[in-house]
Amino acid sequence: MKKTGFDNEKYLAEQKNMILERVHSFNNKLYLEFGGKLMFDYHAARVLPGYDPNVKMRLLQNLSDSADIILCIFAGDIERKKVRADFGITYDADALKIIDDLKDWGIAIRAVVITRFENQPGAVIFKNKLERRGIRVYTHRYTRGYPTDVDLVVSKDGYGANEYIETENPLVVVTGPGPGSGKMATCLSQVYHEHVKGIESGYAKFETFPIWNIPLKHPVNIAYEAATADIGDFNLIDPFHHDAYGKVAINYNRDVETYPVLKRILEKIGGTAQIYKSPTEMGVNCAGSGILDNAAVCEAGRQEIIRRYFRYSCEYVLGFASSETVQRAELLMDELSLKPEDRTVVIPARNAATEAQEKGKGNKGIYCGAALELEDGTIITGKNSPMFHATSSVIINTIKKLSGIPESIHLLPPQIVESIRSLKGGVLGAKSLSLDLEETLIALSISATTNPAAHAAMGELKKLANCEMHMTHIPTPGDEAGLRKLGINLTADPNFSSNYLFIS
Repeated sequence: MKKTGFDNEKYLAEQKNMILERVHSFNNKLYLEFGGKLMFDYHAARVLPGYDPNVKMRLLQNLSDSADIILCIFAGDIERKKVRADFGITYDADALKIIDDLKDWGIAIRAVVITRFENQPGAVIFKNKLERRGIRVYTHRYTRGYPTDVDLVVSKDGYGANEYIETENPLVVVTGPGPGSGKMATCLSQVYHEHVKGIESGYAKFETFPIWNIPLKHPVNIAYEAATADIGDFNLIDPFHHDAYGKVAINYNRDVETYPVLKRILEKIGGTAQIYKSPTEMGVNCAGSGILDNAAVCEAGRQEIIRRYFRYSCEYVLGFASSETVQRAELLMDELSLKPEDRTVVIPARNAATEAQEKGKGNKGIYCGAALELEDGTIITGKNSPMFHATSSVIINTIKKLSGIPESIHLLPPQIVESIRSLKGGVLGAKSLSLDLEETLIALSISATTNPAAHAAMGELKKLANCEMHMTHIPTPGDEAGLRKLGINLTADPNFSSNYLFIS
């Protein structure tokens, strides 16, 4: 049984109060750089058990009467179709989703800013798409002189070259689909423009990780390093904070490295930086106050580090990650004396693959295993067959277990499965005829219309959200999409499930 380690209500109350206090300290005009995921922050939910992935949206709802929202997206991310891994969608699609989700929460976007815009074709199309749906779009080009020539940066040819964004409320939340979206530059550009207009506004930063008031080597903070191993982030003790106050505060390298330049820019604009003596002090993060059970969050942090190691290992063989990223993840595991097998579903999945191989001796093919851990610690396994992928098998076996259906009862009539296999091979020309998870779930929903057992089992699918699962092979697109929709935390060994290079 997973332990709850985080108190959302305590966190919400303290976080709201801290943000409002910072707004008041700047004559009721604050630009708040909102880092991390605005919604569906599954990393935070994994490392802080009990954390509501949408708690930031609840925070914005509580502040909505006094806040405007600006969404930034880097033109280069649009152009190269950068993907948000937990949804499997591109950053521009995620930006559209954020706007829709905010609307569902009763919060309207004030404007969208495309940063470092150089008329990239994809960015132009994105701009047109938004404007033709009635959304105000601004384009900001690369800031001349940044970061070395502060005099040029803070001038009409630097931040002054950006179009000013009209806002109404005391708090302006500047967010984006991911890191490098241009949030800080947009905030500072606005502070510059308002100073020119005689309005003395302020800047602050909201980042959930690293958590500044827990130890440097706390597993939750190391999990942040694992999550950003691909961009080389690392945590350190904030030297500016220690020099100013004699206290230890945790920050990350990019914040500490950019602080001297940021401080000079803010001082050049109008003395705003004088109240900040460290990059940590610029932040308004209260996540540490929400931790209820340190042992629970420590274990959750360790498990996340292992998950990241598996993810980077798979991305490496797929060509998406470098060997340095994998090595960085391995070093972080070594730091906490972790090994891949410390993830409880790894060995059962590998055993299932071995079992499948022993049964299929003499047959050609690749044998895959999968294991899923339920909330009560029960582990269910599955393996591939001519009929089903290992992912499909483990999900079918799990919902049978949850609904008390004997293994001998078929949830999917053989004739339905065979009909789908015939369609895939005889009509669609697929090389693999076994059903992936998405196909299996569709077949299950059809079977549920006439089969009471299938109907009962299908009702158990919601219980799989946040369960842990491991596969011995990289999932196919249909398996990965199905698992993502079910909300299952998947890892996989860096092995291919097919000898074919192209998998549709």
